[in-house]
Amino acid sequence: MQTIDGPIGIRVDSDLRPFLLRFRWYIIGGLLVIDRKYGGICLVLGSGVEIVRPMSKTRIAMNGAAGRMGKRIVALGMADDEIEVSAALEFSEHADIGKDAGLIAGAAQLDVLLSDQLECEVDAVIDFSVPASSQKILETCVTANLPLVVATTGLTAEQQQQIHESARTIPIVWAPNMSLAVNLTMNLAVTAARALKDYSGGVDVEIIERHHRFKEDAPSGTALKFGEQIAREMGQTRHVHGRQGQTGQRPADEIGYHALRVADNPGEHTIIFGLMGETVEVTVRATNRDAYALGALQAAKFIARQSPGLYGMNDVLGLPVVD
Repeated sequence: MQTIDGPIGIRVDSDLRPFLLRFRWYIIGGLLVIDRKYGGICLVLGSGVEIVRPMSKTRIAMNGAAGRMGKRIVALGMADDEIEVSAALEFSEHADIGKDAGLIAGAAQLDVLLSDQLECEVDAVIDFSVPASSQKILETCVTANLPLVVATTGLTAEQQQQIHESARTIPIVWAPNMSLAVNLTMNLAVTAARALKDYSGGVDVEIIERHHRFKEDAPSGTALKFGEQIAREMGQTRHVHGRQGQTGQRPADEIGYHALRVADNPGEHTIIFGLMGETVEVTVRATNRDAYALGALQAAKFIARQSPGLYGMNDVLGLPVVD
């Protein structure tokens, strides 16, 4: 076997060296292990490296596959070398049941039909649907012991409690927003809240969110999450959704939420910290839905290899945990 010097001093077959140099890898107990998301596991044998088993793709089921977000996740999943879209789910009365999920998503033929039942093996399920459907797929995942990504918003307190209880049995990523920029902005907002919580002149916090006209819940789950995290740091106990009439002076212990619904806006949030004489505003906005779809796919890759528990997007993205 022709060999050349490889990474960290071992000698590898010259045909494999370019492959190895592309990926993150480690030697553990005689095994050369390539990070799961990059390609495979290799065994060191003498002066060469033999590929023992290529790592499989993360097989996903998409719940809500014919919705606006579901279609983007299917299309982007089809283009992702680390993802295999194995199942596409919708409610039983949906007009597209039985049609090819790839074509529904505006992509190529996938040879996966839209169905109301999960009937194949998958590594993780992504739920981007409506509360009733989200509850149903949660129960399915618990029964089948499947990792789950929950991105559906508008859940009732009882449904949220079900997620907490189910996380004792299966691994779950639960987040109101899958975007890297949004989750980074949440960290920035918490940093600002911590810095301003003892400001002597008082700080008024208002949250403005803007979404497309088709969104069915208000305010957005992301806006509520911003408020929850800020209140945890600053101590506000009142959460007011809009104002009308003779409301009197603004209490110091409230956070105001304002929901705008306009055309096809994919989502933006502004958090206002109002001080006497100056204002701090933190804004994050999406220009299309791909940020959320890509985050959901990343979450599926992450949760497929986790033990039971409740995880957030900070865990997925490697950001500091603030909640």
